[in-house]
Amino acid sequence: MTKYKIIATAAMGIESLVAKEVRALGYECEVDNGKVIFEGDELAIARANLWLRTADRVKIEVGQFKARTFDELFEKTKALDWGRYLPVDAQFPVSGKSVKSKLFSVSDCQSIVKKAIVDKMKKHHNITTGWLEEKGATFKIEVALLKDIATITIDTSGAGLHKRGYRVGQGEAPLKETLAAALVMLTPWNPDRPFVDAFCGSGTIAIEAALIGQNIAPGFNRDFISEEWPWMSQEIWDKARDEAEELANYDQDLDIAGHDIDHRMIKVAQQNAFEAGLGDLIQFKQMQVRDFTTPKEYGIIVGNPPYGERLSDRPSVEAMYAEMGDAFAKLDTWSVFMLTSHEQFEQYYGKPATKKRKLFNGFIKTDYYQYWGPRPPRKTN
Repeated sequence: MTKYKIIATAAMGIESLVAKEVRALGYECEVDNGKVIFEGDELAIARANLWLRTADRVKIEVGQFKARTFDELFEKTKALDWGRYLPVDAQFPVSGKSVKSKLFSVSDCQSIVKKAIVDKMKKHHNITTGWLEEKGATFKIEVALLKDIATITIDTSGAGLHKRGYRVGQGEAPLKETLAAALVMLTPWNPDRPFVDAFCGSGTIAIEAALIGQNIAPGFNRDFISEEWPWMSQEIWDKARDEAEELANYDQDLDIAGHDIDHRMIKVAQQNAFEAGLGDLIQFKQMQVRDFTTPKEYGIIVGNPPYGERLSDRPSVEAMYAEMGDAFAKLDTWSVFMLTSHEQFEQYYGKPATKKRKLFNGFIKTDYYQYWGPRPPRKTN
């Protein structure tokens, strides 16, 4: 099998989680801003798409070079080995972006890259007249310029990896599945401990926890654009999916609950969990956070509460943070993890966090407030 330079893109702040996942798949990697880079074959591409819970996309890097003029961009793009990736009938739309670069016109960069690939493909396939017939599989190409360095990639995922395929309904401000998985993975939770999402909305955090708890590949029930590529054979995808099926632990018992003040969101969460094949595993219940009590010990509470982004919402949100602090103070063996953009969260909650981690929820800069409780006692056989 051929080796490729593979890039798993990631939201700012969770690159280290993506790197941990890539290493767990058995691939050495390096971490950069917004991406994790590793080498692998076709099977690695399939595995990465199926298994990476916290990455946004999986791309192949075709080439990287300095480009300060359009001529340079054209010639260096044309010099790349496009015949290795694109069949003669490939559809290859080109998108682009440019940051702090002399070539700032994205539309011009896109058309130049497109023309360079067409020229190279015609030469490679010995086509002397007419056009390339773009009727085959789609290869989404991106030219990204950063400080005059052009990176040209092909997207292997298609729809973003956060689109797991189970979300049939959502609330006003849904949390991306990739970020929800990251929030779970940043806690010490394991399937032996209770897990509660105190503001479950459409159920994403609880569902991602259940997928993690049973070791179910997050991309198991969806398709990827590279499944249509002639050099990504059906056998490769079958092998990757068979591996995922063998590694899933459907018999793993889980104690996962999701609570929300809105009874309509509870119904949506139940539908999403059912769609994910986890309908019986997660207990969703209408509840205000101030009413939460439990005799269980050493559990994990994760939440994405309202932020109070609108000034008119702030007083009620801040009162709710205080009520949450009072309710959770009684859970002396539990750990609490809350994501919010409200900079005075600790003040209203009534306790400084053990640690904070900066994360982006879409374009909103947030902090993940972490209140680590005691470790559960070791089990004796």
